[in-house]
Amino acid sequence: MKILLLGSGGRESALARVISLSKKTEKLYISPGNPGMNLWGENIILNGFEEISQFCKKEHIDILVVGPEQPLVDGITDYFADNNPQVIVVGPDKLAAQLEGSKDFAKDFMQKYQIPTARYNTFSSQTVTEGKEFLRTLKPPYVLKADGLAAGKGVVILPTIQEAERELEDMLLNSKFGAASSKVVIEEFLSGIECSVFVLTDGKHYVLLPEAKDYKKVGEGDKGLNTGGMGSVSPVPFCDKSFMGKVEERIIKPTIEGLQKEGMKYKGFIFFGLMNVDGNPFVIEYNVRMGDPESESVFARFDSDIVEAFELLGKGELDRYDMKITSQVATTVMLCSGGYPESYEKGKLISGLADCKDAILYHAGTKQGEEGKILTSGGRVLAVTCLADSMQEALNKCYNEISKIHFDKMYFRKDIGKDL
Repeated sequence: MKILLLGSGGRESALARVISLSKKTEKLYISPGNPGMNLWGENIILNGFEEISQFCKKEHIDILVVGPEQPLVDGITDYFADNNPQVIVVGPDKLAAQLEGSKDFAKDFMQKYQIPTARYNTFSSQTVTEGKEFLRTLKPPYVLKADGLAAGKGVVILPTIQEAERELEDMLLNSKFGAASSKVVIEEFLSGIECSVFVLTDGKHYVLLPEAKDYKKVGEGDKGLNTGGMGSVSPVPFCDKSFMGKVEERIIKPTIEGLQKEGMKYKGFIFFGLMNVDGNPFVIEYNVRMGDPESESVFARFDSDIVEAFELLGKGELDRYDMKITSQVATTVMLCSGGYPESYEKGKLISGLADCKDAILYHAGTKQGEEGKILTSGGRVLAVTCLADSMQEALNKCYNEISKIHFDKMYFRKDIGKDL
């Protein structure tokens, strides 16, 4: 089959690799891709839905896999339903994509279908005073979330009521996160440990993917600013049979039923950001695509054919898919530019990549320089993923491989998985 994958980050690198391993893949195109993805497919530049659609017609593309959330929120699935109905699009329609595109929409959906989540309320620039009053009904710390997409940085957790009130004003009155914070969701803080659970669904059936835990804070000991993610581990020790049973009964099944009742067309990945509170799962957020850097660990554990899953998803027969997962542990450590997630320099020469024989290297923020040299071009530059029989062994391999890689001001966390 001919496949087009949209995206250029670590998540798409992980998808590209697992798609390339399929016996069913005849040709994989990636737009725009990155230098590391050349291993697994052909990078091309396509701009806008019409250009993507025309390319799919010209090259007889069978499957379109949408990596990032923005095209889904903008309605690429609906566009293809109207213009290229023969193409299987892995991703929900525009309405269902609001589960990630609007925190308020997602919370309303959870409330309607009795899916466990934190107590909340939503406020706008006209209701700042009411927002401050609601804050005073909660115990610290205080959680404020920009309603719209903010590149993973629109969630703020603050220790005092004074800081929370100032942040609310900053988000609503000073547009701290631009249009994304034209509305702000304030919610009760849930105390527990986070994990990420993923399913692939055809809108009726679903298959459970390996779970993962990611590390959002830039500093060791989970300190400092939020990032897109500094590393991940799969499987997660506390996601045992009992906990995952609760996740399926209380969260996954009601979500799939809710999608059907709301008339949402959903053929793709659902990411459940969960909090384990004393053994009970609560939804922190939905994402309508895979996570990053969780994908790097999750897809490293795949032992079955993902393209076969996409094909069955297109037919609405995902219940026929035989999901096989290795029992090995996958760990991922992100190598970042110095200064990330604030300002950082680009264009730093990366050396040592060819010496890494014992890891999967997923490029995330890289570009091709002169004479084939690889340079940094983003905050999160490379994901180093290793498999082993134990988490500690996998992490040891990761850090050993990282010791071979160098670029100016390279930064990474040395405590991934320590809390587990």
